[in-house]
Amino acid sequence: MNGTTETTGTGTGGGWRHGVELAGLTTLRIGGPAEHYFEADSEQTLIAAIQDAEGHGEQLLILGGGSNLVVADEGYPGSVVRVGLRGVTVRDGLLSAAAGEVWDEVVARAVAEGLAGIECLSGIPGLTGATPIQNVGAYGQDVSQTAVMVEAYDRLTRGMAVLDRSDCAFSYRHSAFKGESRYVVTAVHFQLEDLGGLSKPVVFKDVAEALGIEVGGQAPLAEVREAVLAQRRRRGMLLDEADHDTWSAGSFFTNPILTPDQHAAFELRAGEERPTGFVEPDGRVKISAAWLIEHAGFGKGYGAGPVTLSAKHTLALTNRGGATAADLLKLAAEVRDGVAARFGVTLVPEPVFAGPLTW
Repeated sequence: MNGTTETTGTGTGGGWRHGVELAGLTTLRIGGPAEHYFEADSEQTLIAAIQDAEGHGEQLLILGGGSNLVVADEGYPGSVVRVGLRGVTVRDGLLSAAAGEVWDEVVARAVAEGLAGIECLSGIPGLTGATPIQNVGAYGQDVSQTAVMVEAYDRLTRGMAVLDRSDCAFSYRHSAFKGESRYVVTAVHFQLEDLGGLSKPVVFKDVAEALGIEVGGQAPLAEVREAVLAQRRRRGMLLDEADHDTWSAGSFFTNPILTPDQHAAFELRAGEERPTGFVEPDGRVKISAAWLIEHAGFGKGYGAGPVTLSAKHTLALTNRGGATAADLLKLAAEVRDGVAARFGVTLVPEPVFAGPLTW
């Protein structure tokens, strides 16, 4: 794999390619080439490619939809394996989807089947295999509520593994898979509910208002899906080639979760107009990163270069065209440092960084 010719023999997914540009495979449209690149369309070819890369001592990046990824301008100095496994089945409320299935299409399938539990996750870009890694969530739902089993290739044992919900160690935007290279997700199984065509209780105020129901009420699944899509569209969170506000990695920062003492200190700094905190089961308090950014002086559209905050949503850093990873991280660091100086809270990035990146 260290030469410049293609390597074959890894199965029906084709051979290794070299110098493949990664920018076009990410929603940020930023980043340099992969030293080695392979597209796996089956469990067999995925495992073979991973073992091939490991056999050559290469760094390995597993690539899905590229919606939560920042690639260095220098590219990735190792092997990139893109997951293309497909297939969806539904039986007795259990929806099983291969890792390479487009996530929003999986949500649409659940809604069409009359199954509730992931309808508020409509419109989130990326592939299904990434959803348990980030414990993807939006509008009051997250993957941990419905994902009951994850199938994965275990790079330690060099065999397949089945992890139940407790094995996944889900927490806010985190799981046993995030920041850990042992498991490569191949399929996710969701236990959904037949509520007679209705959604789960809608807990997000803006969505409930759009539906004309009280918070905690229910509505037809298709209507909830459309209401969520409308919310995401308004915030520039639905992919649109013509809209640079969607040339992003979605929310760049996670909502901070503070200890009670940290939250008390924050409230003193924030004053009377501080945001409502949401108490976690362990007593810590989650606060809005978007509020912090805006009230630290970084409004919608902030920035003068090829990277700015979205004109629709302060949490998204957007590529206005021709941006580099260095441009992106410069603005991200400015926002992080500004929030820390104003409120004493350090923002943490949500995307995965690939290649030689520092900020």
